[in-house]
Amino acid sequence: MPRFLRLTVFGLLLISGLLAGLIYSVTWRPEAKEVLSLNCPATAPVLTPGQALKVMTWNVQYLAGKRYVFWYDLADGSGPDTRPNREDMAFSLDEVARVIRDEQPDLVLLQELDENAKASGYQDQLALLQERLVDLYPCSTQTFTWKADFVPDRHIFGSVGRKLVTLARYQIEHAERLQLPVAEANLISRQFQPKPALLVSYLPLNDGGQLIAINTQLDAPTQSNSNLRKQMRAVAALTDKLESQGTPWLIGGDFNLLPIGQFLRLPPEQRLGYSSDSELHQLWEKYPMIPSNPEATGINRELWLTHFPNDPRVEAPDRTLDYLFYSPKLKRIEGYVRQKDTQTISDHLPVVGRLLLPVD
Repeated sequence: MPRFLRLTVFGLLLISGLLAGLIYSVTWRPEAKEVLSLNCPATAPVLTPGQALKVMTWNVQYLAGKRYVFWYDLADGSGPDTRPNREDMAFSLDEVARVIRDEQPDLVLLQELDENAKASGYQDQLALLQERLVDLYPCSTQTFTWKADFVPDRHIFGSVGRKLVTLARYQIEHAERLQLPVAEANLISRQFQPKPALLVSYLPLNDGGQLIAINTQLDAPTQSNSNLRKQMRAVAALTDKLESQGTPWLIGGDFNLLPIGQFLRLPPEQRLGYSSDSELHQLWEKYPMIPSNPEATGINRELWLTHFPNDPRVEAPDRTLDYLFYSPKLKRIEGYVRQKDTQTISDHLPVVGRLLLPVD
């Protein structure tokens, strides 16, 4: 091989190695299962069989609010906004704290809180929220679903750090992160992608049993939805396992999937990525949910809409994407979507349920 060619090959290999090392150093590769640290004092109360448990799930959209059309809010990526300003995030932070304090749920399952992300001004949003709720929630656990020191996408061009967070008035014994399937992509793009997960919290009962509370956010809809189907199979496999073991459980979050009947009610331009045969059937065929399909598609269906897209063509909440599912061992007391004073806080609305814990 000529000397010039050898030097060229060597140079290319060196550049490739340096690039691979750089990508490795700024990105994040979680394990399939990770034990998480807890913030929970031993003095926190313990759940009692037979008690009522109030649960809220809410995607707070990294406190960005409703005054923007972000680049990812439109299917063609043409949204003009890249990040909210600090004043709007401060307003949303106070409003999220106000709603939670007013509802005072026993468990709060939050999606899309940021830490050290360029888009949200490098805030630690959980710490800011906890400052406002420290007297209500002694226990918490958290995990990232998207993390990188630098993402080269022109809309981001900086760090990302997005989390699932569970706040609890009651003792959490331990918690773990379970990785969900990640969308297919080339080797380089895959390093920078979100990595959706299940945040699993184990809450002891004072009779020696436990309640499993799961928090999640699945992928946004795509043309094929193949990865959403894989993620739903993983969720269903876990809930089926817990149910077969006789362990009470609940799961809440932003599933990014429609209930029966809503697909045809959306305008054609809003249906992209959704299916008339929703992948959620893997759960609703076996387990109760809030809102139920009759609620989400019945005469009062407007009361159960949970998503208000940041899209100038949409003037009000128009679909249901957020749910609470739970073991049949738990009994529903009530459920609702808090709509009246939350539509300017996030593009999602909080879903609230009160459930009766089983007595053996």
